[in-house]
Amino acid sequence: MAKQINPNLTDEQKQVLFEAGTELPGTGKFVDETADGTYTCANCDATLFMSDAKYESTTPGLVGWPSFAEAAKNEALVLTPDDTLGMQRTEVSCANCGVHLGHLFEGVEDHPSGRHFCINSCALDFKKQ
Repeated sequence: MAKQINPNLTDEQKQVLFEAGTELPGTGKFVDETADGTYTCANCDATLFMSDAKYESTTPGLVGWPSFAEAAKNEALVLTPDDTLGMQRTEVSCANCGVHLGHLFEGVEDHPSGRHFCINSCALDFKKQ
């Protein structure tokens, strides 16, 4: 899939979205966001997550990024196995434009679903309700 670049993206967003980077933990603008609304892709504006699926993670190593238990809809995300950095995890990408958003970790204990979408704030935009 050819990735179109939103011309308004910052250098950090381009590095995360197009080079599978990661923002520093605790630095993202949506880590502590609690308002109701919709999280969209920073590159293409596709709906990715709803605020009612967001939660505060307590899992060591996963604290400091927005955490979601589920996608807004099943077809919103593409999940791909990722064993880089010596870890077994799942890369999360936008199904609409293909950019890197973060990772999914299964079997976490800090949410009843056991699913932890660990997403970079800079990969997201937020539309308050």
